[in-house]
Order: sequence, then structure tokens, then C-alpha cells
Amino acid sequence: MKEKLVLALTLTAATMTMSQTQSFATNSGEVKITPLVHASTMIEAAGRTIYVDPAKPIKLDGLPKADLIVITHLHGDHFDPAAIAALRKPETVIITPANVASLLAGATTMANGETKLWQGWTIEAVPAYNLVRGPVPGQLFHPKGRDNGYVLGYGGKRFYFSSDTEGVPEMRALKNIDVAFICFNLPYTMTPEEAADAVRAFHPKVVIPYHYRGSDRELFRTKLAGSGVEVRMLEWYPK
Repeated sequence: MKEKLVLALTLTAATMTMSQTQSFATNSGEVKITPLVHASTMIEAAGRTIYVDPAKPIKLDGLPKADLIVITHLHGDHFDPAAIAALRKPETVIITPANVASLLAGATTMANGETKLWQGWTIEAVPAYNLVRGPVPGQLFHPKGRDNGYVLGYGGKRFYFSSDTEGVPEMRALKNIDVAFICFNLPYTMTPEEAADAVRAFHPKVVIPYHYRGSDRELFRTKLAGSGVEVRMLEWYPK
């Protein structure tokens, strides 16, 4: 009986995770995007699996191995060597900023503004940084030029993952974004109001808040009312 109960609980957790999966039609076939936890995201298309920032407390049981892993920056809620090792295959491609690549054998470096091609995907590194917030005066949590957000393009659709950033000019200048995953939480990134203001500037078709622990998502939704941007709320912190 105990074994059956454990199995039922495991299946329930897996079902809850996959029930959050968002499907998007592209010219190259369906793209499925599943929230895992906090900023950790799984993308599936054409039989390949991509992870963005797989990191603890991600639950790895039952997840497919990675064909591509994309890391935004060094902080432990985004860069987790143990999770990467568990998901990695010998042929897995890993893309990171330079300071992460120096800690991860076999990683490919991407700098702000660079573009790479992989298996039908276009990967663009977008600057991600703080404008004003930091641990002490004169120091920022995420300095300009170090970390990446990413625009992942596939089959004519463009998916933006902001990572840890404020509403920087490079975000506000983005064009033709179909789906934007936008962070907001204090003190490390920005407020829901600031995030909504930035989203209004680049006007994606769909926006999905993530990396929002402790923040007011309903306020974010309210600030985007009437903008024409569809706000989708997904659960990134499963109980």
C-alpha cells in the first residue's frame, strides 16, 4: 500500500508539472514549453529537448536528457552544475556567458549581442543587468555586460527569456517577440510595475511571469490591462 501511495504522489506531481505545458505552433512544428521551478524551463520541439537554467530545487526524475542547455548567469538559482551533470549527454551542447563557461568543461561561450544557430534554432544573447539595484551603493547584483537573457527563435516564432534584469533599454527595444518570460522580484530584479512598463515597450504577443517568488503577479496583470498583451499565469513554485 505504501509503495502504491508513493507512486500515486509521484504521478500526481508529474501530471501537475506537465499540465502547465504551453504549446505553440510554428512553421517548423509544435514547440512545447514547460515551467519546472523558479527560472528553470524545459522546451521540446522536433524530438529535441532544451533546458533554460536548470537548477535546484528542480526535480529531475522522469525528465528527458538535454540536447541543449542554455545558462543565463552564475547565480545558484540559475547555474547548478549537479543538475547540468544529471541532464547532460555526451553530445549535449551547453551555451553560457564567459564566467560560467570557465567553470564548466565543454561549454560554448556567448556574449551580449551574439547570435548562434543550433538545429534549426536561432539563439540571441540579450543583455541582462541591473540599472540601480545592488547589495551596496556602487555595486549591482547583475552588472552590465556579464549576464545573458536569450531570444530563442524557431519556425518563425521568437521566445524571450529575460533572466535576472531590470527593464533595460535592450529589453525595451526587442522586436517581434511572440512569447516573453519576464522576471520580477526584489531586491534582485524589478517590481511588477516596472516589469509591466518594460513589457508595454516591446509588446510581445504573450507574456508569462517567472522568477517571481514573493511578488504580486496580479498587480503585473493589472498594469498590462488594455495593452493587448496576453498575460498567462503559470505555477513555477509547485507545493
